[in-house]
Amino acid sequence: MFGILELLFVLLSVVIGVLATVFWVWMLIDCLKNEPSMGNDKIIWALVIVFLSYLGAILYYLVRRPERMKQTGQ
Repeated sequence: MFGILELLFVLLSVVIGVLATVFWVWMLIDCLKNEPSMGNDKIIWALVIVFLSYLGAILYYLVRRPERMKQTGQ
């Protein structure tokens, strides 16, 4: 039987996993919806997000998204 600490650890792990997945989906949708279609930027960033998973989503959020928002206001 699980002790209280093990149960809290499992619950915390599930919550973090769900939040990370929601963030990943949000970044993928943001990229596909708002990224300008000039050149291959949209395709490359979508592939980075898909293949690098959570790391790709974090990279997109920290590197490309602020730059795009400065350029296009979206």
